[in-house]
Amino acid sequence: MTTHFQTRTLPALIVLSMVASACGSGASPTRQVPIGPTAPTGPGGGSATLSTPTAVSPVNGEQLSTLRPTLTVQNVTSSAAGTRTYEFQVSDNASFSLGSSLTTSFLVSVNQTGVTEGGDGRTSLTVSQDLQPTTRMFWRARAVQGSSTSSWSEPAMFRTKLVGYSRPGELYDPLVHGETIGQVFGSHTWVAGKGIRLNTQSSFVLYQLSEAMTSGEFSVEVEGLHPNGPNHKLKIFSMNNSSADPSFSDNYMATMYRGLEGNPPNCIAFKAVFGSQARIAEPVSPERNASIRMLDPGRTYFWKATWGSDFRLLVLDGGITGNSIYEMSKSVGGTLRGTHAWLGSNQALTGSDAGTFPGATYKNLFIGRGSRPTTLGNALD
Repeated sequence: MTTHFQTRTLPALIVLSMVASACGSGASPTRQVPIGPTAPTGPGGGSATLSTPTAVSPVNGEQLSTLRPTLTVQNVTSSAAGTRTYEFQVSDNASFSLGSSLTTSFLVSVNQTGVTEGGDGRTSLTVSQDLQPTTRMFWRARAVQGSSTSSWSEPAMFRTKLVGYSRPGELYDPLVHGETIGQVFGSHTWVAGKGIRLNTQSSFVLYQLSEAMTSGEFSVEVEGLHPNGPNHKLKIFSMNNSSADPSFSDNYMATMYRGLEGNPPNCIAFKAVFGSQARIAEPVSPERNASIRMLDPGRTYFWKATWGSDFRLLVLDGGITGNSIYEMSKSVGGTLRGTHAWLGSNQALTGSDAGTFPGATYKNLFIGRGSRPTTLGNALD
């Protein structure tokens, strides 16, 4: 039996054989092989004619409560007697090819051969390592008898468990199932299927990162933003190098949808401090005047900040695959080191600055040293 797993280690793409230990364990790869659709072995050289297996479960986009599903097909029929085995493929894309949607420790592709045919009319494979969470996964199977190979079953789709994780260099929180891996402070409401709504300026969710990050991505989908918010520098999300009020920190970032007295009101803005108050990246007054946006509280906006050699803020209308309505970057030198992150901000607690945009509803949060994997979170769609 042969199994190939596809995952990402930083920075190289590596395929682990079945004898490698679990992802994230530091096991060395045994060899590199392409993952994706392999050409079926032709029936030449074998006398069996095989029917096509049929996916039994999971199918039809079923939402699973596990990251290690059991895949089951209806056995094939054959024109000849003989022993049959099955090959199963799992992928985060329907073409079963290698994509860019890879996380640090989770599988996004599996190719397992040599699965013995079940004796009850069905054959099953239980995935032996965690698939990427909160992701739409596709799977298929085919039968092999001697040198004859059946056609692949029609691809079936399921959704992996909606669950968050925090690992060195990467954090994810779906926020749509009434729980979070962070700490919630202040008045809030869990909105079914939409996420957590922070009801006041002093409401926020705090995340302590597993290790400090000096570059990466901080991104999240947000609803409930509207013009003329009740304070000037209302925060969408923020980061600091401690859990303290970051107002005067030398390592700080915040993204804002400014409200009344916002200089000007209803502008998208940011502030990032790269190790010193002499290195502050933020839009100047003419740039803020050009960034006034009348956001719709009924729409989803994807806010994405990246930092490293510069600070860049991107806002998309319509969620993670939406249209860009704002993009700006600034470079001031220095290094921004983050260890704590907030949905919203804790600054209203001390009165040092405006806090969270009240009524903002958050889901699909990612903070990572690398870019957000393309398919991570797409089970929420």
